[in-house]
Amino acid sequence: MDWDEVRRDFPALERHTYLNSAAAGPTPRPVREAMESYLRELESDGDLRWDEWLERQERARRRVAGFLNADSDEIAFVSNTSTGINLIVDLLGERGTVLSDELEFPTVTLPWIHRGCEVHLLPPRDGVVEPAAFEAERAPEAATIAVSHVQFSNGCRQDLEAFAALKGERRLVVCASQSLGAFPVDVKASRIDALASAGHKWLCAGYGAGLLYLSRELLERHPAARIGWLSVEDPYEFDNRRFRVLSTARRVELGCPAFAGVFALEAAVAYLEDIGLEAISARVLGLNRHLTDALERHGLEVLSPGGAHRSGQTLVAAPDPDRAVAGLAERGIQVTRKPQGVRIATHFFNTPEEVERAAETLAAVVGASPP
Repeated sequence: MDWDEVRRDFPALERHTYLNSAAAGPTPRPVREAMESYLRELESDGDLRWDEWLERQERARRRVAGFLNADSDEIAFVSNTSTGINLIVDLLGERGTVLSDELEFPTVTLPWIHRGCEVHLLPPRDGVVEPAAFEAERAPEAATIAVSHVQFSNGCRQDLEAFAALKGERRLVVCASQSLGAFPVDVKASRIDALASAGHKWLCAGYGAGLLYLSRELLERHPAARIGWLSVEDPYEFDNRRFRVLSTARRVELGCPAFAGVFALEAAVAYLEDIGLEAISARVLGLNRHLTDALERHGLEVLSPGGAHRSGQTLVAAPDPDRAVAGLAERGIQVTRKPQGVRIATHFFNTPEEVERAAETLAAVVGASPP
């Protein structure tokens, strides 16, 4: 792969050393072109292309489904992860206790708690919550396991197939916002019942482009909690008395589609598939190893786990996080502030030179010395 050629698709990289995809990834040119094309059609023809856009949306659904090894009728489009998780809670919130962990982003836990579910949070050890902690014999009794594939807090990457092996009769709900686009996800191999992901992070699709997977079994066993005019068969009958709710995940797309986000997501997934997920994952992990080696070489403390739990995120200790982030920003390096220090995200479009410079600059800003 010619990574220099790939970088030319990202205009943001001409202005920044962008190490912040865990917050939001810059979009490549094809994503902008897809949205621009739709907006020009809307501008020139108004609603005349409605049917064409609906057909294009189904094409996008098929592409996203293939990206996850799902069936197209198990995919719905949402604006963000929080919307997706709440739609999952609509289906599973009455089943009982939820088992999660203390590293989670609040989106994964709060919707369950708000709905009145008891949520058990397992503590990490050395920044890792091992799948074995969720085994039925060891963990509190629960009906649902809700976890992130990669943790926003410290970048800990979980083995989803390990969860598949131990879930038993419990439902497995996954947040993939911090992994999808950097690491492959196979919903069938991992026996995932429901998955939600934003598109604006590692997928590089921009804000408002999210996805939701609901397994066919889940859809069949749990009735829709809310519907809109497009949630039913024959919506153009406009019948106020008789209706039949769709049996597919599309039933949660209640009203007129947010076409721009859907088309952006389709373009982003196509772009990533063209590069290849295996190549992307190898690049992400290789850059992350380079970064952690450089940080430790400059006397900085890495708080993220390595080994099999390594991801594209690295949490680095800094005594004054605000000063550290500001100092990097002054030198054109974009990262995220965290309570413990700074979070540095390495995506496929970054380079070894960039991560080396980030480590050296951070050491200078915080006054670290080589060991």
